[in-house]
Amino acid sequence: MKVVFLYTELAAYFLKCCETLAKQAEIHIIRWPVNKEAPFDFNENDGIKLYTKSAYSFKELKALLHSIQPDVLVCSGWIDKEYLKLCKQYFRKIPTVLTCDTHWKGSLKQYLAVLISRFTLQRIFSHAWVPGEIQTKYVLKLGFKANRIQKGFYCCDLDLFNQIFRKRSEKDFALSTKRFLYIGRYYDFKGLPELWTAFLELQQEEPNEWELWCLGTGSLEGPDHKKVKHFGFIQPKDLEPILLLSTVFVLPSRFEPWAVVVHEMAAAGFPLVLSNAVGAGEKFLKVGDNGFMFAAGDKNALKMQLKKVIHLSEIQLKQMSEQSHRLAQEINPGLWSQCVMNIYNGN
Repeated sequence: MKVVFLYTELAAYFLKCCETLAKQAEIHIIRWPVNKEAPFDFNENDGIKLYTKSAYSFKELKALLHSIQPDVLVCSGWIDKEYLKLCKQYFRKIPTVLTCDTHWKGSLKQYLAVLISRFTLQRIFSHAWVPGEIQTKYVLKLGFKANRIQKGFYCCDLDLFNQIFRKRSEKDFALSTKRFLYIGRYYDFKGLPELWTAFLELQQEEPNEWELWCLGTGSLEGPDHKKVKHFGFIQPKDLEPILLLSTVFVLPSRFEPWAVVVHEMAAAGFPLVLSNAVGAGEKFLKVGDNGFMFAAGDKNALKMQLKKVIHLSEIQLKQMSEQSHRLAQEINPGLWSQCVMNIYNGN
């Protein structure tokens, strides 16, 4: 079996899933150039072939697909018009799969998309593959039948972060360090202004031993404060030393379709503090059991949740850590690969 992925911004966790699928299929990935704000290192693996889209004209891309003769064609959203043209040529010949992480919000734009989808998406894609329930609602409205929808499209490198969980658990590194951790891009929509302000106000109002460590790059410049540390972009394989010295993961995004980093941090055993805009909270956060949720963009609500965390006992933090880890196991690369096989086999 040959599977071609028409991808936008490739990430290391996606390749890890492809490695599992490569045990059953030949994988070809056409992807956009590496994003300078998330410069993941990629290496080709046995059974996986990478192509950079910008190195090919559209005519050459058509010829490339013709030479591969794919059995399944998976497209990353509908943003790339050339990808859509390629999928349309294979529609009704092989499974053509739309991946979608967009939440259904009932906006005018989405209702218009629903109205025209019978003339657009439904003539290009036979299947949809989404992260969770929020996105399922949208693709159902776009006209995809329930038996043509697979869930669990986003999945982390579970082996890597499960291993980190075991190390964190063995010596309770994180419970004695008292550090909030943020991993993501440095942009307004990530909610960083609220996080930084809430954390610093909390330090003034109720001085405590907690610190805030932030990993990422982008247009924002973080505060210069002795309890706030900025690391820049860190490759996933180099995260372990920082994760072993951190305690609770915070993602305050105002807009976040899913966020695989939530899956990663849950697998590593982090209690979670998430905004209600973070899609992955649907799967990996049970409020009160392994973390807390607040209204996106509400600095005071975020501060209240951070305050709850600093008053937790080490026993409570450990219980939350273990619950996060358990929830993370519900999506894994094996199940991800099975989704492709289900599509191929018509299940």
